[in-house]
This record gives sequence, C-alpha cells and structure tokens, in this order.
Amino acid sequence: MQIAIVLYPGMTALDAIGPYEVLRMVPDSEIRFVSREPGPIVTDSGVLVLGATHSYEETPSPNIVLVPGSEANTTTAMADGELIRWLQRAHQTSQWTVSVCSGALVLAAAGILSGHPATTHWIAQDSLGAFGATAQREQRIVQSGRIVTAAGVSAGIDLGLWLVGEICGRERAEVAQLLIEYDPQPPFNAGHPSKASRHVYELARAEMLSRSKNPRNALSVPKILWRKTMLSLRRKRGFGKTPG
Repeated sequence: MQIAIVLYPGMTALDAIGPYEVLRMVPDSEIRFVSREPGPIVTDSGVLVLGATHSYEETPSPNIVLVPGSEANTTTAMADGELIRWLQRAHQTSQWTVSVCSGALVLAAAGILSGHPATTHWIAQDSLGAFGATAQREQRIVQSGRIVTAAGVSAGIDLGLWLVGEICGRERAEVAQLLIEYDPQPPFNAGHPSKASRHVYELARAEMLSRSKNPRNALSVPKILWRKTMLSLRRKRGFGKTPG
C-alpha cells in the first residue's frame, strides 16, 4: 500500500508527522513524502525542515493521499495549480483521500469536498461552506465515503489510528496505539472552543489570525476564486466531476 503525504512550504509539521508515525505501522506499506520535487521543505516554524522523497509526477496513483494544513500558507497551497491538479488526479484512484487541519481547505480547493461533510481546524470551519462542504464543528474525524477529514493538528494522530483500524483491523490499530503510547491525559482542558474559556479563546484566535497573515494571499485568493468559479461552471455542464 502506497501512502503519499503531501509536503509544501510553510506546512505544519505535526499535521504530517503525527499520522506518519502511525501509518508507518501498516504492514507492507510504502510511505512517500511528496512535493513538486524531492528535497527539503521548510515548515511553518521556519526552523524545522522535512524532506520530500518523491515528486507528484513520480507518485501518480497512491492508495492513500494525506494533505496537512498550515498556519500562513494554506491559501498558497490552495492556489498551487500543480498540487491541485495532482490531488484531482490522485483522488480518482485513491482508496482514501484524507486531510489534517486546514489541509481540508486544500482538498476543498481541488473540488474534492463539494457536497461532503467535513471538519478542519476550528478557526477555519466557516471557510468550508464556500466550497460546498458542510462543516462538522464538533467532530474530530469526519468520514464521507473514502474522504476523511480531521480537525486541527493533533487530530492527525487520531486520523492515523482510524485509518489503521479500517485497513488492518482494530487489533493492529490498538497495537499501533500502544507502541506510540498514545494515551492523552492533557494537564489542561482547553483543546476545543467548546471547552476553553472565552478569554483563552480570544487570545488563541488573535494569535492564530496573526500567524496566518501572508502577503502572498493577495495573489493566491484571486487564483482560488477563479478556479472555484470554473469548477462550478464545469459541474453545471456535466464536465470535470470529482468522484466521491
């Protein structure tokens, strides 16, 4: 089973590495970190660097496609024509197409989430509706056919375990869970807007909005809107339907 985890500049490392640590325990799996070309990819911290092992072209039909999110570069990824075209092609034959955090918006920009329920990071939930998806704000993992979306960052580990359970069965998933000693007992209970105090929520929201500022958005947003309009027109005329 070939598993392709997308890397792009400015992505959030844990969105990819969390599920990677679980999915690498799938027997006979081949994990590829894919990007435009093999090489170093600087994550959103500007300090941690991950390595793309394969290009999109070298990975035309993976069994699993996983798209991570980003603080400031989600919109840039959504406007990346090469990435979007690869996702559209890969989704046609994938067994599972999945996302972590705002990676859901990248899938949405490719037209993959239209008509599907989905989740993403809490701060990005409102954006799903603009692409025809139905936001599931309270859900950590949302499955719709072979499309699976996970909530913010740490939910990628839950997604990885869920996939192992679907592919290999519960026993293997539980073995994987024990091997990584995934037994969350956080010292605080503010991991979702429904649990955090209003003050903590406002602080986190302000910080996230500040981190997500990117001057490239001025160029990326028109590209996304143009592609969204063209996808909508093609669907109305019966062309370019994205399989569910």
